[in-house]
Amino acid sequence: MSDEETRLGELRERIDTIDDELLRLISERAECARTVAEVKQQANPDEAVAFYRPEREARVLRRIKERNPGPLADEEMARLFREVMSACLALEKPMTIAFLGPEGTFTQAAALKHFGHSVLSTPLAAIDDVFREVASGNAEYGVVPVENSTEGMINHTLDMFMSSPLKICGEVQLRIHHHLLVSPEADAASITRVYSHQQSFAQCRKWLDSHWPMLERITVSSNAEAARLASLEEGAAAIAGDMAASLYGLEIRHANIEDRPDNTTRFLIVGTEEVPVSGEDKTSILVSMRNNPGALYGLLEPFQRHGIDLTRIETRPSPNETWAYVFYIDFRGHRDEQAIQAVLGEVEAQCVEMKHLGSYPMGVL
Repeated sequence: MSDEETRLGELRERIDTIDDELLRLISERAECARTVAEVKQQANPDEAVAFYRPEREARVLRRIKERNPGPLADEEMARLFREVMSACLALEKPMTIAFLGPEGTFTQAAALKHFGHSVLSTPLAAIDDVFREVASGNAEYGVVPVENSTEGMINHTLDMFMSSPLKICGEVQLRIHHHLLVSPEADAASITRVYSHQQSFAQCRKWLDSHWPMLERITVSSNAEAARLASLEEGAAAIAGDMAASLYGLEIRHANIEDRPDNTTRFLIVGTEEVPVSGEDKTSILVSMRNNPGALYGLLEPFQRHGIDLTRIETRPSPNETWAYVFYIDFRGHRDEQAIQAVLGEVEAQCVEMKHLGSYPMGVL
């Protein structure tokens, strides 16, 4: 044997030994997770036990990223552990996660990124349906889009919080890469129309104007629906992502056609329970203010004085009064922290109504 073959043989034996150790350790971790579930059930025999703990998983993933020695990137290492935790959690019962469908959408990709692939993901036709599915108990959690770095806030999601009892339990950010998809046998000259969601058209407007200005742009309910139509109709293309391309057997004719390379969408995880402190948290509230001069300044001044970092403020029309407005506010910190309690107390003293939407771990992946 040559020196190369000898060296490769030794390395492969080492890899096999490491794989055996990984197998043993993952099985040991799974058994430990099962024991945790048994302890919880024994301690609360007459209650529905919550096995998924958002704050605990966020702390674990942060710890993995902090201690990662490389050469794998921190994000990639955390993603691997995310899947291990997802599989261990599913040993008792896989969670049902409702998402804005159909299958193949970016919202499904966000749900799997956050919860791992060992969950049952249920596509629903509208954001309202996701909220109802979780509120009814048919799904443990729901995933809905809330803002895009190019196009701004998803107003429908914000408006749902005005009437829904659900809490925000987490967030996940997803880099959005749009592709021009066609059937594998399609001839570029035969393409006359392109299907996509209105948000995707907005995020790819400049590219389309420059490269395919003559295509008829047809808005549909989702990128996945656009891909489905493109797979069935001759002369049709779609703007969608990798999941939709794979699901409907389409070819990526042009990749990453979004106008901004940092195009990112933020999604919220909605559920029924409050989330304890994780150490790196956000809080979201809805505030209805009196229509007085300086009302907005009075609302924001306590945050500045207490050194609280505002990450988002958005205005929505009030459903109860003409020309009145509700403020949606995100800021760093957890409701249980003393500084946050002080700020919320001051805000509540001067507003008409304040609704706490949830304190939750900042996105790790």
